[in-house]
Amino acid sequence: MIANLKMLYESDRARAHLFRYALLAFDLTTIAFVIITSFFPHVLWIEITDALIGVVIVADFVARFAISDRKWRFWTRVATMADIVAIISFLAPIAGEGLGFLRILRTLRLMHTYQLMARLRRDFVFFRRHEEVVLAGINLTVFLFVMTGLIYATQVNINPQINNYADALYFTVTTLTTTGFGDITPKGEWGRMLSVLIMIFGVTLFLRLAQVLFRPTKVRYACQTCGLSLHDADAIHCKHCGAVVHIDTEGLT
Repeated sequence: MIANLKMLYESDRARAHLFRYALLAFDLTTIAFVIITSFFPHVLWIEITDALIGVVIVADFVARFAISDRKWRFWTRVATMADIVAIISFLAPIAGEGLGFLRILRTLRLMHTYQLMARLRRDFVFFRRHEEVVLAGINLTVFLFVMTGLIYATQVNINPQINNYADALYFTVTTLTTTGFGDITPKGEWGRMLSVLIMIFGVTLFLRLAQVLFRPTKVRYACQTCGLSLHDADAIHCKHCGAVVHIDTEGLT
């Protein structure tokens, strides 16, 4: 059993890659489910689906713990904390529907898994060419929805201006972009502190996305001698081995 699990989670076999793609598809579907159902009353079938999704996440969590070589380090990883939050948000009603967007952290963990990243580079030309843009966009999206969930969870019962996720998302976007229309303002110290976090970290992530879109710091080109894949945009020699690299460029700096 353990050997089969290690094969699925860590090997380079086609079956293992399909399994990890299935996990990614599961997480993306879960996020879509959370976003769509947040605008409707939580009826019985939604709660049952929540519980079933939570069971799948628990099974994935237990499987990764079982194949971990260093059990004590497993509990110190950020990815482990993200999964614990996701499990609680799905299985424990006390977590509240407002914290549902914390489940998006699972996709952030998967997208930073080495095996999955390597396979995405191999299978998709677009991802290979625009990896930095994709990851920067994912990081910004994760931050946006997590902060939206926190704003909703802390403001919905005390702030008459925030009645649903759309209101919370609107406030988060206007704060992140520093537009600040002022038609929605946070209540209480927690609301103000969350606004500060959105402005500081959100603007940083937004600028990072803009940078990789319009002025990337590195370009991806595999050195024919040593295999180094990331180089400065104006590089003519590989920093690792000194070989000449032929990076396509328009001659702009």
